Amino acid sequence: MIRLAIAEDHQSLIDGIILLLKHEEDISIVGAVNNGKALLDLVRLKQPNVIITDIRMPKMDGITATKHIKKEFPHTKVIAFTMFDQPEAIAKMLEAGASGYLLKNSSLNDVLEAIKTVHSGKNYYDANINVNNQKNKKKKGLLTKRQIEILELVAQGKTSREISELLFIGTHTVDTHRKNMIRILGLKGKGELMRYALEKKYRF
Repeated sequence: MIRLAIAEDHQSLIDGIILLLKHEEDISIVGAVNNGKALLDLVRLKQPNVIITDIRMPKMDGITATKHIKKEFPHTKVIAFTMFDQPEAIAKMLEAGASGYLLKNSSLNDVLEAIKTVHSGKNYYDANINVNNQKNKKKKGLLTKRQIEILELVAQGKTSREISELLFIGTHTVDTHRKNMIRILGLKGKGELMRYALEKKYRF
């Protein structure tokens, strides 16, 4: 039996999935919630074996929730269900431990197929994204983990001094990372780095 939990901040999408699955004899929906914190509470209480979760949610985003869930319940399968098809979103969700990645413009039949596929122990990825390409990019380590942390803070408008205080590193180290990111990403200066950071910022 597939014990399914759903996390999605649009109730209409939850209702649509429930409507699709209500006649599936091998699927039991153990709960549906509207934010990541509630998802974590639901998983701890009901221990589903498959989860469908949005990335952009209030209180706790889907990536953070997935990291917590996989740490506490490593055998639980997680499917990202999102509008984000950007490489960074895909890479972060895969790194968090997701077994599937599904775009919200997919058919409900694709949702059903994804649920059954990940439950069987396989991965399921939307046909409109190139996961292998993202994995290859990730292996190349385009930006280091520290550089990504700094980039996210740049997107928040933080100065080098503020970033250094938040990350407990020197201001010179932050400036060096900025210069390296500009070089690695093929940008032309601080202004382009800020624009790049803002384009890659996810408002969860």
